[in-house]
Amino acid sequence: MFTGIIEETGELKVSRKSGVITRLDILSDKIVEGAKVGDSISVNGVCLTVTAMRGSIFSFDVIPETLRVTTLKSLRYGERVNLERALKVGDRVGGHFVSGHVDCIAVIRSRKAFKGNLEFQIGVSPKFLKYIVRKGSVAVDGISLTIADIKSGGFSICIIPHTAEVTTLWEKQSGDKVNIEFDMLLKGAY
Repeated sequence: MFTGIIEETGELKVSRKSGVITRLDILSDKIVEGAKVGDSISVNGVCLTVTAMRGSIFSFDVIPETLRVTTLKSLRYGERVNLERALKVGDRVGGHFVSGHVDCIAVIRSRKAFKGNLEFQIGVSPKFLKYIVRKGSVAVDGISLTIADIKSGGFSICIIPHTAEVTTLWEKQSGDKVNIEFDMLLKGAY
């Protein structure tokens, strides 16, 4: 379980296939401290298990199903990723409850920058529209955000400068794909 409050961005150092498993090696400056093999880390909103550690590098083994339903398959060397450690009992929930189980891959339809803020229009498959509520929560690449408005076939989100700076959102452009996890409390109502 996560909160969608990104602790840092890491950098993909290696992606290599071994049989059916793809191993991702990700460089981390902060959250690697105190982490251990077996810990759950959200990588762009995908809950992954640390399988090895070397200095400041985490290794994660990713199965084909996870690659199929997330954007992890398209990560490139040097690409930044959003990282968050799993929630512990007693931690503040500054965002919303995020499981790290991606519901769908969505496409950024448009990106507008104004006075340091960003606005994205995000398109999703019609079968997910029932989970979109104006002013409701959504995780985009693991980032807890508020749905600003409902648009035809999707929704819009507005990003303050701080969030844009401490996540990968500033780098996102129209046409980019993102991992989406809808609010688990809302999904429970359906």
